Amino acid sequence: MTDMTPEAQFDNFFALFEQPVQFEVHQERLDQHLRLLQKQYHPDNVAKNLADTAQAQQHSEQASALINQAYQTLSAPDSRASYLLEIAGQAQNVEHSIADLEFLEDAMQMRMDLDDAITDKDRLVLQQLHPQIVERLAKQSDRFSNAYQSKDWQTAIDATQKLKFLVKLNADVTTGLDEVATAHQADDDDLYV
Repeated sequence: MTDMTPEAQFDNFFALFEQPVQFEVHQERLDQHLRLLQKQYHPDNVAKNLADTAQAQQHSEQASALINQAYQTLSAPDSRASYLLEIAGQAQNVEHSIADLEFLEDAMQMRMDLDDAITDKDRLVLQQLHPQIVERLAKQSDRFSNAYQSKDWQTAIDATQKLKFLVKLNADVTTGLDEVATAHQADDDDLYV
């Protein structure tokens, strides 16, 4: 590494990770580039190029924080969509409430079913909900991608708002499944003690 100008490299997350500016990302390449950047901006490597140790540490910490923020933003469909809208200057209404009553009714039912299944540690219901959420995520991701490409900003904003809700549901169902599996495994272990 010879150039320590993070501002020049970090002003666009897609450029930082050498990804095209589009909704679809190649997650494996994103992961590989994350490891490369982490290595490149590791404090030991940054210190090789700067005589001032404190300055090197500060550069490394700033770069690491931005790298992690960029990775998280590009990895999740909702934050990636928001970021694309931000780049396009269309993110001003993303945080508004969802106006689609049909979506809200469906989403609220899924949220209640999910909360009940987590409370009851009901693995079967969680396993049934997970593909439903994944399917809705894929549908909204496609909606966003098509709307973004055609610069239909209203639809892109609507899809982004729905992605935010669905990404949270997906994270919760995944956590619920992990917790049920862990509890189930602990119960099995107790049988063999």
